[in-house]
Amino acid sequence: MPSPDSVALEVRGVVVSFGGNRALDGVAMTAEQGRVTGLIGPNGAGKSTLFDVVCGLRRPSSGRVVLDGRDVTRLGPMRRARHGLARTFQRLELFGRLSVRDNLLVAAELGPERRRADGAVAEILDRLDLAGSADSPADTLPTGVARLVEVGRAMAVRPRLLLLDEPAAGQHGEETERFAALLRSLADDGTAVVLVEHDMGLVMSVCDEVHVLDLGKVIAVGPPAEIRNDEKVLAAYLGDA
Repeated sequence: MPSPDSVALEVRGVVVSFGGNRALDGVAMTAEQGRVTGLIGPNGAGKSTLFDVVCGLRRPSSGRVVLDGRDVTRLGPMRRARHGLARTFQRLELFGRLSVRDNLLVAAELGPERRRADGAVAEILDRLDLAGSADSPADTLPTGVARLVEVGRAMAVRPRLLLLDEPAAGQHGEETERFAALLRSLADDGTAVVLVEHDMGLVMSVCDEVHVLDLGKVIAVGPPAEIRNDEKVLAAYLGDA
């Protein structure tokens, strides 16, 4: 059992329905500080919907969301962000006409290091090896690099809980390897990272624990080696991955 002090996120019995269909059906999960937690499953399983619930974009019909021990189920996205939550989206959400540097500054000036925003951005650019692209408009970047900028923007608010929705899409080879190292370093810094991703090589190499969603329900939870050989997971997802 994780220590209560280490649990950054706890989702308890969350239900979300669209019409007569349950997109999430009693979902429960936790994410701990200093660990990378994977959330996988087939398209339509409810992964992005769960992220919407966690960050406050969608209110569940029942269930609770707890951040750092505080029930935030009724709080909106801005108030949750003040509790240390940041998220990237499956669809790129950068400010296309702004430079890479200015995309990061927009976030840094809203975060706890707003008084040294320029310095904080410089550190992130260096950490992500983006200094050479700092003055490039975001809409001129290759997809893999743009997704890295989006992660950098989330980092700029110094989150305690970081939700990443398919951040490796558009990356390849060495880019994915460097990204895996970044995720591990963020966890080593004490951040709780929750990763939605279809790149199973990345998920299995970087995650400490994996939750598997199928048809709105959690069908398995465990370390990567256990998930990789779980018969229910193989039947629902990994057998075709």
